[in-house]
Amino acid sequence: MSRQSHLKLVDRVRKAAEAALAAQGFVCPLDILLGIGWLNAGPVRDWQTGRVDHLEDAMQIQTSRLAEAMKLFRGWAIEKSLSPSVTDYVARTPQRQTLRFTRRGDTAIEEQYRTHWISAEVSKKERDRLVEKANRPPELVVILPLKDDWTCHRCGKTGDFLIMENPGPACLRCAGLGDLEYLPAGDALLTRRAKARSKRSAVVVRFSKSRGRYERRGLLVEAGALEAVRRELDAERGG
Repeated sequence: MSRQSHLKLVDRVRKAAEAALAAQGFVCPLDILLGIGWLNAGPVRDWQTGRVDHLEDAMQIQTSRLAEAMKLFRGWAIEKSLSPSVTDYVARTPQRQTLRFTRRGDTAIEEQYRTHWISAEVSKKERDRLVEKANRPPELVVILPLKDDWTCHRCGKTGDFLIMENPGPACLRCAGLGDLEYLPAGDALLTRRAKARSKRSAVVVRFSKSRGRYERRGLLVEAGALEAVRRELDAERGG
């Protein structure tokens, strides 16, 4: 890498790190890769949902260039006296498999990618909140398809909902979510309590052609939890 290229990368890494730290009180390698434009949200979603084996697959960047950017980032974080916290990264799938950042899967390098650096200015309470939030498994996302002409890649059947897996769409039964009950959006209190009571849940989304994005349509929750919360609310509301 030429000196000019190196200095440009130093500046890009610094600006991305400072922006993320100011916005959320911590900064991680993923923030840097997104901030300097080596990644965008689409490939990251594919990685998080298990459709990409490792994050390096989503980037057309030389390994040496990646290593240099991460070295610069760690140096900046240490210089700023930020506190490191190793974070769990698991897939947004029912299997909750550990996500891999690199092709080789080297333990030490993977840990560097999973390390979040937290501002020294936040309180212990806020630090604990940030750590807890970062290690919380991501919500599962289930799709309410626009058409019913899809088939499950496992059993060849179809259904009202699907969840995306690496080989293709899967029905909820094959994905281990067939026992969950659909709760449409509309009653915020019922939704919040049912989600808190249910040990397993998934966000239901549907693609909006007019807005060009997926929009939240409800939740899938355990039937027993939903029924219990409905009884509680009926009693509270005098039903």
